[in-house]
Amino acid sequence: MTRRWLFKSEPSEWSWDDQLRRGDAGEEWTGVRNYQARNFMRDMVPGDLGFFYHSQKEKAVVGIVEVCAAAHRDSSTDDERWDCVDIRAVRSLPVPVTLAMCKAAEGLEEMALIRSPRLSVQPVTEAEWRIVCAMGGLDDA
Repeated sequence: MTRRWLFKSEPSEWSWDDQLRRGDAGEEWTGVRNYQARNFMRDMVPGDLGFFYHSQKEKAVVGIVEVCAAAHRDSSTDDERWDCVDIRAVRSLPVPVTLAMCKAAEGLEEMALIRSPRLSVQPVTEAEWRIVCAMGGLDDA
């Protein structure tokens, strides 16, 4: 069963456009230094899908990514405690789904994005996934 996730990125550090440019090669999701977020990545398997979320000013889900490599040592540090996964872009959302939209949407009240806003990698339920996709103009996702 494909699980769903949300990956937060500061667009000034790594944007959706940067992710798109990486193509099928994907990119390591490095730099996560929170144990809960790291453990979520350790639970991921290739084929899992995730929302790509621009944090800071935009605060919006802007695309869908796929986990293309299981958890492995984060190459951005020598500290063996930190792992990451690789992700590749799948598709852009026709309409970015803002945090404000999520907060106002029925059915997203318990979404980790709202309840644990500082967590950079977080799970998304199947119901939350369908709601956000529909809000973003993807009824077939």
